[in-house]
Amino acid sequence: MATAPPATWRRVAVVAALMLAAFSFNTTENLPIGLLRLISADLGVSPSGVGYLVTGYGVTVAVVSLPLAHLTRSLPRRHLLTVLLAALALASWVSALGPSYGLLLGARIVTAVAQALFWAVMGPVAVGLFPPEVRGRVIGALSFGGSLATVAGVPAGTWLGQHESWQAPFLLLGVLGVVSLVLIAGLLPTSRPEEGHAAFGAAPDRRRFGIVLATTALSVTGAFAGFTYVVEFLDEVSGFSREWTGGLLAVFGAAGVVGVTVTGPLLDRFPRATLTVPVAAQAVALLVMSGAGTRQAVTVAMLALLGSAVGPVFMATQNRVLRVAPGRTEMALAANSAAFNAGIAAGALLGGAALPAVHVRGTFLLGGLLTVAALGVLLSEWRLPPAALPDAHKADPPAVRTGAAEGA
Repeated sequence: MATAPPATWRRVAVVAALMLAAFSFNTTENLPIGLLRLISADLGVSPSGVGYLVTGYGVTVAVVSLPLAHLTRSLPRRHLLTVLLAALALASWVSALGPSYGLLLGARIVTAVAQALFWAVMGPVAVGLFPPEVRGRVIGALSFGGSLATVAGVPAGTWLGQHESWQAPFLLLGVLGVVSLVLIAGLLPTSRPEEGHAAFGAAPDRRRFGIVLATTALSVTGAFAGFTYVVEFLDEVSGFSREWTGGLLAVFGAAGVVGVTVTGPLLDRFPRATLTVPVAAQAVALLVMSGAGTRQAVTVAMLALLGSAVGPVFMATQNRVLRVAPGRTEMALAANSAAFNAGIAAGALLGGAALPAVHVRGTFLLGGLLTVAALGVLLSEWRLPPAALPDAHKADPPAVRTGAAEGA
């Protein structure tokens, strides 16, 4: 017999906890970018070596996302998320307390494994708690939490690392993971993963799903080919002093929050435009920074444009995947997360490999060209016939139509 949906305040609190967890995971993933020089000096590794902390993280998520999503597809999401957030907290503390580069890398791999599953199940859990007509707004809220990592998490972590130690922000991230854990464990309903309208794609289409995955991989590879080394770019190309780093990263992050905030409410009405426009904007930002990055005003403007594009790209691809997934949405989201993190790894790897030959300015040119390729793939969707739009009530499982709990 179907159970009543949880009270509104409980559903909102669960989404808030997921937003906090997304903030913590995203901050952890990208924090070495802001702390590059500090970690390099303290552990005695090259800047490229610190960049590989981002690469290793992305490779791990890319490799384990689909297998882990398959292995855990029948586990209650409340139990699974509790374990993942416990792993986030413990690995963050090990990162802070570990005395070596190898231990830091190992802790980040553990966090990456947890993040791989988190991104696969977070969307269906949150979307499944609310009616289908507000799906875009729920995805927007989750993306807002993730985007705050760039406007608040990474800049604040960079500032804290510069004034205390690079280990201090990892200690704090462990605490945030515990807060999310307590809220999820106490408030998220326990239900079967296949229950609820968010368990399956609304308009399954394998071709469009493939286009989304390719767009994700190429655009993220392009973004991180340059952005992984943005601290070096600001110093060597634009001539900003080290004290400006945190503030400029905050500009990038603030623009990302604005982009996500503006784009979120438009996802359901304009699914193509909300993905196409940010990809095009990212290409422009990377190419202009490469060509005119010696002008500080141009760099600041393009850094803001880049920030306003990167967040909406991931949000829009997640929303599209929930729509066109050819099967269970957590498997499709795991594939998109794998593509995203493969892009992070490939971008950081390509940027690091190209750095000695073309210098940091050339990495932004490389990133811009890859993003142009992503735009070309995305525009190819316009040649496909219109997607079939199944009746919403026929697509929903009986439990949803009778008001069952939608807690993924």
